[in-house]
Amino acid sequence: MSGDDRLRAGVIGLGWAGQQHMRGYAEAVNVDLVALSGMEFDALQQLGDTYGIAENHRYPDWRELVDHGRLDLVSIATPTTLHAPIAVAALDAGMHVLCEKPMAENADTARLMVEAAERNDRVLDVSFNHRRRGHVQALKKIIDAGVLGQIYYAKAGWLRREGIPGLGSWFTRKATAGGGPLMDLGVHMLDIALYLLGEPPVRTATAATYAEFGPKGKGSSMSLLMRKTGVQPGAFDVEDLSTAFLRLQDGGTLLLESSWAQWILKDHCYVTMYGSDGGASIEWGAPNDPHRTLSIWTEKSGVPATLHPSVPPDGLHTECVMDFVTDVRSGDYTNHRGKQALARAVVIDACYASAEKGNEIILEL
Repeated sequence: MSGDDRLRAGVIGLGWAGQQHMRGYAEAVNVDLVALSGMEFDALQQLGDTYGIAENHRYPDWRELVDHGRLDLVSIATPTTLHAPIAVAALDAGMHVLCEKPMAENADTARLMVEAAERNDRVLDVSFNHRRRGHVQALKKIIDAGVLGQIYYAKAGWLRREGIPGLGSWFTRKATAGGGPLMDLGVHMLDIALYLLGEPPVRTATAATYAEFGPKGKGSSMSLLMRKTGVQPGAFDVEDLSTAFLRLQDGGTLLLESSWAQWILKDHCYVTMYGSDGGASIEWGAPNDPHRTLSIWTEKSGVPATLHPSVPPDGLHTECVMDFVTDVRSGDYTNHRGKQALARAVVIDACYASAEKGNEIILEL
């Protein structure tokens, strides 16, 4: 496919994530955003007007977009359990697919997406936007240059003090979301950690999950309402905190934690690496918090040294879309079938299984 060929793109899902994909396509060279799909009528009309989408390409039902949109590319930003049905249908219709994380509600379902990409010779990518943060990219260069030596232990977490999303909505129901913060936030931190570490396979998982806030109507902006009206049965049946200890095939270990609600000072994210020749740490606050640090601890000529490397700007969702378009234009889709995202889903499954059974889970490598 020539870089001059124009590509027709569509987005399914009109929430915050879907809007990030819309902006990405609007900025991409030789890509036309021509179709949107979502059940929210007012949002569909407003966003359709914003991006100049023809009235007959504003679809309340995603099936109509897949069947009649005549698209090359489609982004999926819907509740988790819709990811696989939409992706498989789009791939079978000949489209390349960019899907929001988590890939699917479990690894078995995610595997169906990979199989669809393979049998149709299409690109399947999952939008792990946080690995595109400038601090993550700067640390990746430091690690790849060998500054830290062999990394044998790492920690990564995304913790919120009071941030249960949409308490009582699809986010907090296992049937539609697949899980709680491990599925929502932890998968981002798992992706960042394994990306920085060079993709070592995970050998075993030992995990625990807790639900101390959501079932009581606490831990979200809706807490006061929920405490007055009560949490409806089934409105919160996932965890609000998870922790996992992962043994890696190369002998290293990774500690992973995530929470929607927890008694901490304030929201924060972190990634810490411990290597034979140095250590490193990234820390940042809530998504709109300007606070962020990147520190490298090592030695120079036998003298302890703390390094603060230059940091490029964040890429985030726009870069995810640009990379996706580049992969499609490459014409070689062999390494773009969603298999890396599937590996994340396998680990998340193992963590939930460990938490449920109360023992270590050995992953198939």
